[in-house]
Amino acid sequence: MSSILKNGTWFNEKGELNRVDIRIVDGKVYEIGEHLIRKDDEEAIELDGKFISPGFIDVHVHLREPGGEKKETIETGSKAAAKGGFTTIAAMPNTRPTPDTKEQLNWLTNRIKETSVVNVLPYACITTRQLGEELTNFEELKEAGAFAFTDDGVGVQNASVMLQAMKKAAALDMAIVAHCEENTLINKGSVHEGNFSKQHGLNGIPSVCESVHIARDVLLAESTNCHYHVCHISTKESVRVVRDAKRAGIRVTAEVTPHHLLLSEEDIPSVDSNYKMNPPLRGKADQEALLQGLLDGTIDFIATDHAPHTSEEKREGLQLAPFGIVGLETAFPLLYTNFVERGIFTLKQLIDWLTVRPAETFRLPSGKIEVGAVADITIIDLQLNEKIDPEQFLSKGKNTPFTNWECKGWPVMTFVNGKLVWEKGSVHA
Repeated sequence: MSSILKNGTWFNEKGELNRVDIRIVDGKVYEIGEHLIRKDDEEAIELDGKFISPGFIDVHVHLREPGGEKKETIETGSKAAAKGGFTTIAAMPNTRPTPDTKEQLNWLTNRIKETSVVNVLPYACITTRQLGEELTNFEELKEAGAFAFTDDGVGVQNASVMLQAMKKAAALDMAIVAHCEENTLINKGSVHEGNFSKQHGLNGIPSVCESVHIARDVLLAESTNCHYHVCHISTKESVRVVRDAKRAGIRVTAEVTPHHLLLSEEDIPSVDSNYKMNPPLRGKADQEALLQGLLDGTIDFIATDHAPHTSEEKREGLQLAPFGIVGLETAFPLLYTNFVERGIFTLKQLIDWLTVRPAETFRLPSGKIEVGAVADITIIDLQLNEKIDPEQFLSKGKNTPFTNWECKGWPVMTFVNGKLVWEKGSVHA
């Protein structure tokens, strides 16, 4: 199987944009150069100068299957990923049942093979049923194909349990990925404890709820030499803790979501549950600290925390509706339009935060375009300008605060293992 991508644009070694052709053979990049000659037996795909990127990687996605198929399935979530330019995603374990045994993880892996159009890496739980009490069998779960260990959706409250988890993970050279939240400080909140919560008489979730958990965990990680990864970091205090931990040589990494970079509590227009996510939208100073942390390397990369819910659930109001918004199909155009186009960071930086950096952090074989690499490739029309329309989403979830935002830079083709799985207007797989 051979194909050739003609007249695309990508970065040369100097970081400059150059015209380039890419030949793909048997699912891998075979040749890169200018003016490659098409062979008689290969398909040629004309790119007309569109931008070529390694396929995006998102290590924080909720696919809801099993148990939450009304919200999303592996099939619909993976199609949404492909439309958004993501070729590798990692599925969080807050499903019902949870992947906390090798049997359940085997079921999940088989389901992924049967229905996904992109690469899906399954997380396994840190504790049985994510209850924070009894550790799962890390050895068996690693052997069954676990990507890493997390109880995302809830923070591990017991320090002793987390310490033992980190010891086991370190011994297996695996990562602990943490949703950081101290339950005694949540305060039954639905939004950030700040101006918005006070104005609307709502219980607020304080910043220290997150940062105190991270502070505890980085010290546990130091004592065990475990790779500790912080999910969806959201406060200035959390950024400071991670920055200090890195300076101390602790093996900590962190991710930030597009919505926490783009929005603060000041942007919430009303008691609209499409602005309800966990962690919540914080203050303006937190938003600025997140951007600075990303720019200075404290925060390692961007992840969407794609969290689909049904329209009925989200209509229950700000206090009762579930936390979470979708993000796979809008991440790149939102970030490109609001940061790259405005000169806040470069296209090269954005691509690295969506490809190279998560791949390096979790030692994945993807995230790059070079001869011999797997041909996971995203083609982006940097000039295409469209409004965000949830009714056009391939995800079952339509819950987004970005409806009608006008954006440039939309993915138009996605290749997984050299196969075209999505192009604008259709799913090929």
